[in-house]
Amino acid sequence: MSLSPSSPASAPGLVLAAPASGSGKTTVTLALIRALTRQGVRVGAAKVGPDYIDPAFHAAAGGRACVNLDGWAMPDPLLEALAARLAADTDLVLCEGVMGLLDGAVAPGQPGHDPRADGSTAALAARLGWPVVLVVDARGMAASAGAVVRGFRDVRPDVTVAGVIFTRAGPGLHADTLRAAVAALAPGLPVLGVIPRDARLALPSRHLGLVQAGEHPDLDAFLEHAADLAAAHVDLAALRALARLAVSPSTVPDRAPRLLPPPGQRIAMARDEAFAFVYPALLDGWRAEGAEVVPFSPLADEAPAADADAVYLPGGYPELHGGRLAGASRFLGGLRAAAHRGAAVFGECGGYMVLGRGLEDADGRRHAMAGLLPVETSFAQPRLHLGYRAAVTLAETPFGPVGTRVRAHEFHYARAVQEDPAAGAVFAVRDARGRDLGTVGRRVGSVAGSFMHLIAREDPGMSGAHAHGYKTALSSPSEPAS
Repeated sequence: MSLSPSSPASAPGLVLAAPASGSGKTTVTLALIRALTRQGVRVGAAKVGPDYIDPAFHAAAGGRACVNLDGWAMPDPLLEALAARLAADTDLVLCEGVMGLLDGAVAPGQPGHDPRADGSTAALAARLGWPVVLVVDARGMAASAGAVVRGFRDVRPDVTVAGVIFTRAGPGLHADTLRAAVAALAPGLPVLGVIPRDARLALPSRHLGLVQAGEHPDLDAFLEHAADLAAAHVDLAALRALARLAVSPSTVPDRAPRLLPPPGQRIAMARDEAFAFVYPALLDGWRAEGAEVVPFSPLADEAPAADADAVYLPGGYPELHGGRLAGASRFLGGLRAAAHRGAAVFGECGGYMVLGRGLEDADGRRHAMAGLLPVETSFAQPRLHLGYRAAVTLAETPFGPVGTRVRAHEFHYARAVQEDPAAGAVFAVRDARGRDLGTVGRRVGSVAGSFMHLIAREDPGMSGAHAHGYKTALSSPSEPAS
């Protein structure tokens, strides 16, 4: 099924971008998704780049899973297939950008910069052909807002900035001044809306971003209020009229595209407030290949399924729940039992911390963890680790043999205070600019992990763990590290 303009199954799309982080683009995106959904529009939500938190809010606003589209980490066929599949099942795609419009993994002028694949919102808009609606924070600006809008409209000829929405506008004549400034300095560019300041549009945050959608006690009321403001202050019909079909010649895949191969046939996956960082598209791809995903809650002291041939611990916030996890005997015992029987056990970021010997929380209290990897981690002295990673496996993992190339991302404040070098490293890593970052992660028997969130393989056609014989390639089942 083609993505050409003649295809009735392909929905047009828009990208909601901003000059900088903190401009209100997440709130505007949520408001528009909910307002349009109330009108009966099937909105397909997307998010540029590696983000687990904002997409959960998108899903809550529209009732549909959000798709992450990552122009740096995803090969072109995968990126386009995800976009095509999203467009084939909706009436309108709204894609929230990341940071500022031009901000990506490598800045213009730096070594290795590729304007078509730098991970920026602008690069993704150019590749997929979706026009941009610029979301501009109007605080502290009046006539100068027109110059800001004009600069972003003209900076990249391959990116169409089709309209602007102002946020946090002041009372009185502020809205009129903003509209007049754009008309004078960026003529022809429509101001789609001016949303006034409203303290009720604030969302609580913590160290990795917004407090998770599932933890927000009044999320639906927040979304309804935001939608009311959008309906009152944004021309929704004019917004929809600006959307365009993607220009990519990709076809809609018959089944969900694969980011990573499934690590097993029956996959026990940790899933609760401590282990929430997983892309729905990843799980869709696993299921499309016939794998079964069986969720369990470590915080509820549930053990992974006893017949699972793989256990997946995604990232999240285990550092906020160290005491509960340390006391979850069924959960920790189930992890050890899975490792003992040779199941593929893999942990990312928070999952890696839990597979280790101990986790130190922000107050300096140490909590004993599963002890399957010779790793001690700490959140007592937070230090930001952030950035894209290009990794090559140094050991067999559930996602491929030695030499498998993957794209990944790090975003955490915890650190490893001890990683026993006797346990083999899992990945050799470079950053987005190609700088050597050494080796990361540890593996003992069938248990492995690292602080990285894996996004996609560079060679997505390779088969998964249950096909290439991961377990039989291991010399012996893993035992708890001592």
